[in-house]
Amino acid sequence: MEYIYAALLLHKLEKKIDEATVKKVITSTGIKPDEVKIKALVSALSEVDIEDALKNAATTVTAAAPTAPSTESTSEVKVEEKKEEKDEKKDEEAMEGLASLFG
Repeated sequence: MEYIYAALLLHKLEKKIDEATVKKVITSTGIKPDEVKIKALVSALSEVDIEDALKNAATTVTAAAPTAPSTESTSEVKVEEKKEEKDEKKDEEAMEGLASLFG
């Protein structure tokens, strides 16, 4: 987890997330950096929009359970639910890829 925290910290500080900067952050905590984990993290994050992932994660966590619509037709609701499920699956797949690196 400390590697992901390092990447999030660098993102928050608007610093470039590369192997050298992640290694510096990890080293500054007193932990001996694992080069393989750093390379895997930087590689995985190169294809991820961190800001978008954070927004989606916050939205997913705070989203309320849907209530039964009073004026919408059920077909409209089903279409919206399918779109939401597809979006959630994509987000979950992306996060699973990152999580498997540090399992």
